Amino acid sequence: MNSKNPLFLIGFLLGAFCLQVKAQRITIGAGLGGFNYKGDMAPAFTPRNYLPGGNAFFRYNLSQAVSLRAGGTLGMVGARDSRSPDPFNQARNASFRSTVIEGSLITEYNFLNYSQKRKARNWTPYLFGGVGFYKFMPRTKTSDYKTAQMNIPFGAGVKWEFKRPWSLEFEFGTRKLFTDYLDDLGGNVPINQKIQLGNPTTKDMYYYTSITLSYTFYTIICPPGFSNDY
Repeated sequence: MNSKNPLFLIGFLLGAFCLQVKAQRITIGAGLGGFNYKGDMAPAFTPRNYLPGGNAFFRYNLSQAVSLRAGGTLGMVGARDSRSPDPFNQARNASFRSTVIEGSLITEYNFLNYSQKRKARNWTPYLFGGVGFYKFMPRTKTSDYKTAQMNIPFGAGVKWEFKRPWSLEFEFGTRKLFTDYLDDLGGNVPINQKIQLGNPTTKDMYYYTSITLSYTFYTIICPPGFSNDY
C-alpha cells in the first residue's frame, strides 16, 4: 500500500468532519425559569404558585425547520390550600413542596425556517413536544407511591438571534403526568373521615416557563487547506 494513502484518507476524513460539524449547527444553552403546579390544590393555572427553576440543553439542528433537543431542568413545585378561594380546599388546609429533576428528548418545529445568516437578526415562534423522565422529592410523603416516572412535555416558544451566534429563547411548556401524587394528595389517605385528600380520577401536572441564553457553533477549526467559512 502506498504510504501516502493513509495520510490522504486522514485528510479526507478531517475535511468531511469539518463540513459535517458546520452543517450540524449545534446549539447549547442554559437559562432560568419557574415551575408552576396544577392539581388538587390548584385546579386552574395560578401564577402565584410559581417557584424557581433552571434549565440547560443541547440542540441538534436537522434543518431550518426541525431541531432535536436533549435537556434537563431542576426546580421546585408547591402550593397550599390556604391560597384557594374554594371552601373545600380551605377546610382541607393542606400544602406541599417538592424538588423536581427532569430530563427530556424534544423535537422542535420552527414556523419561520430559522435560518441563521450572517449579519441578520432572525427570530421564529416554534412548537415542541417529546418524552421526558422526572423525579420529584416531596418534603413529606403520606403513603407509598412512585416518585420517578415518565412524562410528556409539550409547549411553544420564541427564538431570537440578537447577535450571532447568541440567541434568547422564551418558552412555556406543559408536562403531562401519569400520577396524582405530585402534591402528595392521591385520594387514598383522608385527613379525617369527612374530608378526602384528593380526586383520584384526575392527574397532576406542572408547567415550566423559561428564558434561555443559547450559543450556536457555526464553524470549527479545520486543517490547513480546508475552508471553515460558513
